[in-house]
Amino acid sequence: MTAADRIDRRFAKLLAANHDGVISHLPRAALSSLFQPGDLVVANDAATLPASLQGVHRPTGEPIEARLAGWLSFRDPTRFVAVVFGAGDYRMTTEDRAPPAPVAAGDGLEFGPLIASVEGLLNHPRLVHVSFAGHPASVMRDLVRHGRPIQYPHIPEPLRLWDVWTKIAADPIAFEAPSAGFALDWRTLKGWRERGVGFATLSHAAGLSSTGDAALDRRLPFDEFYRISEACASALEGAKSRSGRVIAIGTSVVRALESAGTDGTVRAGEGRASGRIARGARLRVVDAILTGVHQPGESHYELLRAFADDSVLDRVRAAVEERGYRAHEFGDSLLIERQAA
Repeated sequence: MTAADRIDRRFAKLLAANHDGVISHLPRAALSSLFQPGDLVVANDAATLPASLQGVHRPTGEPIEARLAGWLSFRDPTRFVAVVFGAGDYRMTTEDRAPPAPVAAGDGLEFGPLIASVEGLLNHPRLVHVSFAGHPASVMRDLVRHGRPIQYPHIPEPLRLWDVWTKIAADPIAFEAPSAGFALDWRTLKGWRERGVGFATLSHAAGLSSTGDAALDRRLPFDEFYRISEACASALEGAKSRSGRVIAIGTSVVRALESAGTDGTVRAGEGRASGRIARGARLRVVDAILTGVHQPGESHYELLRAFADDSVLDRVRAAVEERGYRAHEFGDSLLIERQAA
């Protein structure tokens, strides 16, 4: 599937599982007429960085790809967590990619105009801290010049940067697209506004969905930074005060809100989402999630187990397969309401 093959909104599908586990099949365009006055929809407005960098491991001269996977701090945009690969590109599955030449602290990496050094390894030979030489503004400029969006072989043609930006994209802080947001368009937002459904955004630095290494994949999602504005925090407080539901657009929004709202109250500011949300997790803020089609074992799917029990999710999976729902970032959508306790 190429970027040009994104599902036409008129034909995109939406599977909805309500709090009782009842499943409905709708056109995704029906999103504009869903939800009730007083409800609040929260989306991730992060734009996506060109976070795949092809280059050379200076000590050996061997090819290397670094996929930037996280910030060490929003306040220093020259230092990142990265997953490194050997020769090859996105046309190969991540599981089939060759490992890079052994990487050690102090090694230099050259990515076109970008020069980086390895600060250290993170308990795995392919997970590293890297820092880029130069002023932050020049690093970001050269990242845009040389980097490409992270992508996987189910999309055969190279993605352009604007292909991985949602319509509400703002600051470029995400490493992969907050893809649940592809379901949003201005018609949907207009429909919610007319129905009295609130809409707010936060910024969450969505990370990698796959590393190709089983041990690393079990550590996903990595720590991810988020930023919640005063306007978003105020909208959440208002929704809760009138007993409105909070609907998260994507797993990144769930992680940010549940990390920031450990006592049920979400305050403005920056923070870091750590660890997995999975079966048994107590959701204190979010009542429903709009997301893509995910597979068991993926961290995104594990998060859905906090909303619905396995019997409901098994029926969702069966319905998705029977009706031909499309997976991946440009696919169809699921709306899962949190089951009653």
